[in-house]
Amino acid sequence: MTRTEPAGTPLGDAFHLYDTTLRDGAQREGITYSVTDKLAVARLLDELGVGFIEGGWPGALPKDTEFFSRAAKGELPLKHAALVAFGSTRKAGTTADKDPQVRALLDSAAPVITLVAKSDLRHIERALRVDVDEACAMVRDTVAFLVGEGRRVFLDAEHFFDGYAFSPETSLRVLDAAARAGADVLVLCDTNGGQLPLGLAETVGEIKEKTGFRLGIHCQDDTSCAVANSVAAVQAGATHVQCTANGYGERAGNADLFAVAGNLVTKLGMEVLPTGGAAELTRVSHALAEIANLAPDTHQAYVGSSAFAHKAGLHASAIKVDPLLYNHIDPSSVGNGMRVLVTEMAGRASLELKGRELGVDLAGRPDALTNAVRKVKELESEGWSFEAADASLGLLLRREVEEVSGEKSDPPPFELESYRVVLDHRPDGEVVSEATVKVHVAGERVIATAEGNGPVHALDAALREALTPYLSWLDSMELADYKVRILPSNPGTDAVTRVLLETSDGEHEWTTVGVHGSIVEASWLALCDALVHKSLAVASELEQSVPELEVAAVRR
Repeated sequence: MTRTEPAGTPLGDAFHLYDTTLRDGAQREGITYSVTDKLAVARLLDELGVGFIEGGWPGALPKDTEFFSRAAKGELPLKHAALVAFGSTRKAGTTADKDPQVRALLDSAAPVITLVAKSDLRHIERALRVDVDEACAMVRDTVAFLVGEGRRVFLDAEHFFDGYAFSPETSLRVLDAAARAGADVLVLCDTNGGQLPLGLAETVGEIKEKTGFRLGIHCQDDTSCAVANSVAAVQAGATHVQCTANGYGERAGNADLFAVAGNLVTKLGMEVLPTGGAAELTRVSHALAEIANLAPDTHQAYVGSSAFAHKAGLHASAIKVDPLLYNHIDPSSVGNGMRVLVTEMAGRASLELKGRELGVDLAGRPDALTNAVRKVKELESEGWSFEAADASLGLLLRREVEEVSGEKSDPPPFELESYRVVLDHRPDGEVVSEATVKVHVAGERVIATAEGNGPVHALDAALREALTPYLSWLDSMELADYKVRILPSNPGTDAVTRVLLETSDGEHEWTTVGVHGSIVEASWLALCDALVHKSLAVASELEQSVPELEVAAVRR
């Protein structure tokens, strides 16, 4: 808690990876962190190995004040990072030691303090309503007071790039006032997010040459250039870069911590994270999205689930020879993995690679591979989509291999005789669905009926009622997500419905697909695939742990 320097990275204090998720990132629309959330976020960032964690604005926000209080009491032991409190300089017309906001920064017990100060003449005169002399005095007095109290101080020069373009002398005077008073890092802020990489880098290099000050960079993403601007600033001489997890922040957001770190580590060879830290980027990114209650961005650089996903057959052919031919890095270096997506664009190489990923060996089976490619293209043209339904695709590939080889795998866990679903609109206005299924399982004919709040729910409940006594693993399965799409190629009452069903057993999740003119039948097809996939997984586990003669008995 008292450390003022980062620990655990080869670069140490020579380069700062600074996170402001808990302050600037929390300004994103839709994010509301509780104090407990803030502590959890800080722990994850420390695990990753960032050098500084900006915890918020004590004295301005009650939750931030409580966060620092609980951190000071021992609830936030930090291994790698130093904790930072954020706040403003003293107000005009008073002294730093008497300004309650400055006092709150000291009371936070944070060993490092980042002060924000106007560095644009227009903001100084119109927003602060003071002259440049007083603005510089506010910076100088506050920095000197906090340094005198034993705190390490960074200065965020707000609106720096816009201000420097308008009045270079004013912006440089603000930096000079902070540096002479003892600020360690002068952070140049692209507050409005309007800069582009070449111009920003030129300005950073110019300021570095003119002043010799240690410079940092803070970029907003209003031109979608925050990451590029941050990396360009580092290449131009900045040794302190401020980011937020997943680019969270006001308006279009901030520079994404994971993209910036990924670029610095893999492209510039800068060891800004502890040993093994880069491999944790994907895990931490997703965990922080969960705390923020936001879905992870599947197309996020480095850490998104689609970051190393390949769809075109041309890509797959090259990847089959060497994965790095179409991947800019080894995905595992940032904790991610490569995926091959199978759609109507899929070729033989795509399906062979995907089969390998799903545990179905298509190599050396050209007939099965040819049939599988043809079948996928036919089904995709009818509205099926296997891109996000690996479990259904795996079953299709297995069926094609069995058909060509003549080898039959274990029978499905049950066979359907028939099902029926009816809706009951009751006098009180309640609508209840009732489903009846007739299935054959373990040599017996079973009939079960159940109610649900919709036809699919009722059908699932009836099937469970029928099968649970025979399939011991069924209780572990639960519906994790259910998506329905009416395909646009068939509008109106004759439209085709596609259902994607995500199922979980508490340890694994898998997705299946069903397509039909009836939403109930489409759901049934996806549901059956989900059960068959689980049955095969159970059988595979048993074959590895139970003598062959006992497998059939134990499955049930």
